[in-house]
Amino acid sequence: MDPFASPHNLDKQLLALLGEASSNLCDWLSDSGSQGPIPDSFDLPEVSPSKEGVSNKVLLKELNLLMNGAYRPSHPGALAHLDPPPLSASIVGELICAGLNNNLLAQELSPSFSSLERKLCKWFCEKLGLGDLSGGVAASGGSLSNLMALVMARNITGLESDPSAVFFASDDCHVSLSKAVRIMGLTQDSFKKIPTDEKGKLNVSCLYSIFKKIKSEGKKCFAVVATAGTTVRGAIDPLAEIAEFCQKENIWLHVDGAIGGIYGLSTTTSELLKGIGSADSITVNPQKLLGIAKTSSLLLVADKNNLSSTFSTGLPYAEPLLENEFHGGELGIQGTRSAESLKLWIGLRQLGEEGIEKILLESIKRRCYLESIIDPLNFEIISGPLHLLALSPKNQSPSKASCWSKETRNFLLKNKFMLSRPMYGDRYYLKAVMGNPNTKFEDLKQLAYLLNNSII
Repeated sequence: MDPFASPHNLDKQLLALLGEASSNLCDWLSDSGSQGPIPDSFDLPEVSPSKEGVSNKVLLKELNLLMNGAYRPSHPGALAHLDPPPLSASIVGELICAGLNNNLLAQELSPSFSSLERKLCKWFCEKLGLGDLSGGVAASGGSLSNLMALVMARNITGLESDPSAVFFASDDCHVSLSKAVRIMGLTQDSFKKIPTDEKGKLNVSCLYSIFKKIKSEGKKCFAVVATAGTTVRGAIDPLAEIAEFCQKENIWLHVDGAIGGIYGLSTTTSELLKGIGSADSITVNPQKLLGIAKTSSLLLVADKNNLSSTFSTGLPYAEPLLENEFHGGELGIQGTRSAESLKLWIGLRQLGEEGIEKILLESIKRRCYLESIIDPLNFEIISGPLHLLALSPKNQSPSKASCWSKETRNFLLKNKFMLSRPMYGDRYYLKAVMGNPNTKFEDLKQLAYLLNNSII
């Protein structure tokens, strides 16, 4: 068999291979409910290539071994992380994306998809209230989107050569910001963390006082990062107040909306993000709730020219575009990129605005319902307005809470519920993410029963 599809005739072997692989995937998905979220054990196939290539039959058999050892996000008890099951259309988009193998590096390598990405980013910008000059670029994950935003902020504010320049974010911000510090060659002292209030939101009074202190030391600030959906409890920083501060002090505002930014797509939930339209840049990850196959992250900017002025170094091996237009490889850190906009576009088209809103509203309903049936006398529950909550036993020391969280997580896994176990403050919690549309209220009743009876 020729391993490459014929450009002249229908490749029947490829057709058969795709057909059987797709059938196996559908079987795997349909069987997910009878399994647990993660396998008890699994076997790996041979890793290294054999001297001669193996047959399609062998490939499919080995592929099944890997599938049997995979995490199952479709399982109703898969509630540990921000990893919902994929939309059926997005699965198709991923397949077509791989088959076309276009490259977002340059327009000539992805004519339709480069245009699609620009228009899709513009649509997101309009939904979130960014201005007429707005635009964006896709990136492989929110960590990269946040990194690019900070690089851009430092460049646009003219502080890229100032080793003492700082940026601010809350104590509950995402770990990607600490990674960005290392990658950007900054010292840890360049990253000023602001305390949060009792609801897990950045304390604006502390922001003012800490900014005043670093200003008195002769240091300059190149960005404030506000979080729209913290990782453990889903808190949203006071975006409007932070935007007012940034405008007053002429500081770049980046909103890490990897978790919560998607709620801005519906007028019913957009009030949760009041003030986000005043941001200079926003990270949004449709993969975390809408079921877009990984990866799907966007960096959106109020002025699209800031992307090219920061990242464009010229692309001498590709035909230049019209004035004021840039190839995808000139709009971010990545050069070669797959056409990830395809699976995002096709997923959104499948859902429609009503389908998007339904996903957003039902995720919040599930969180509210679970929160309402957890025993408040035995548990401290922390959450925000989104679809995450975490809980820990009341009146227990950190060490006892650690033991409880570990033992209870394992107990829940045996009952086919998977929660994560984050450290927050001085203790471990169990965290539930209500983004799985396969999770019904009956499942949550069972989960609450198990949790309520875990305290002796």
